[in-house]
Amino acid sequence: METMIKTFTIEKAKTSKIHDVDFENLSFGSIFTDHMLVCDYVNGAWQVPKIVPYQPLTLDPSAKIFHYGQSIFEGMKAYKDEAGDAWLFRPMENYKRMNISAKRLAMPELPEAYFMEGLVALLQLDSDWIPQTAGSSLYVRPFMFASGTGFHASPADAYKFVIALAPSGSYFSGKVKVLIEQKYSRAANGGVGYAKAGGNYAGQFYPTQLATEKGYSQVIWTDDNEHEYIEEAGAMNVFVRIDDTLITAPANDRILDGITRKSILEIAKDEGIPTEVRKISVTEVVEAAKNGSLKEMFGAGTAAVVSPIAAFGYKGTDYDLPELENSYASRMKKRITDIQYNRAEDKFGWRYKV
Repeated sequence: METMIKTFTIEKAKTSKIHDVDFENLSFGSIFTDHMLVCDYVNGAWQVPKIVPYQPLTLDPSAKIFHYGQSIFEGMKAYKDEAGDAWLFRPMENYKRMNISAKRLAMPELPEAYFMEGLVALLQLDSDWIPQTAGSSLYVRPFMFASGTGFHASPADAYKFVIALAPSGSYFSGKVKVLIEQKYSRAANGGVGYAKAGGNYAGQFYPTQLATEKGYSQVIWTDDNEHEYIEEAGAMNVFVRIDDTLITAPANDRILDGITRKSILEIAKDEGIPTEVRKISVTEVVEAAKNGSLKEMFGAGTAAVVSPIAAFGYKGTDYDLPELENSYASRMKKRITDIQYNRAEDKFGWRYKV
């Protein structure tokens, strides 16, 4: 990896906001640290990254982000162990996926050093903001958007890359009730479903709102063609356990290749849990719920790690899932969080010291 840390400019905040924060009662992603990283792409090249005090961004009204939606992001976390050391979890996977997203949206790809060294420098500067309360972490949001100007419908000629940090408590608590979607689609073949594009999430809000009005917490997305195959759960990948086999849909044009998803598949293999990566139909899930072979469903993603599903609704009927003592969901969450917080051996080499 090329080294460019010496060329960084770091402007420290005159005063810290940290003393005003109640770290015992953190909501998700609503309080921000003292600093952020910013880097501009102009004249066909990335400029030198800067770490500056957290502050608003100023944009021209014709900036193309407002008009044509060139916006991508990643979601990561930094953790502190009992000794006070800081860790990341598989950060290179986030870096790789960020560039996959950039390419799909005709945005410039980031050099590895800008992402990794910039991130580490920022985390080291704001390391006091990484909470040590159980279940808490520092949420890391790298994002890039079109800052170039003009109303012409074409890729921008300038972009801004930012990393912002937010100390956060646990994302979800308890089990969720979900609705299997029969009308709206999250993504389509040949589309941008596999990219972490901002518009993917904007398009989810309305169908989720409709589901919430019916008493559900989230939507289980189905394929765009027949709405017959299960794809994602809200903004997370979804796993289904039938008998002792853990099943998840294959990553494709429509499904995000989640880092937690990949980790769960590797842990399951390590523990001898049978897994299948294949299309899974709604009919199969409903039948399994009826005959008692459906043991678990859960979402998997960075924010919540694992979010167990208590029940799902389909065509006006709700199907409850059994309460299990030693669920795959709880086992997977423990294995992953033990690695993240440096509480257990990391045989996979996923932990990255800051």
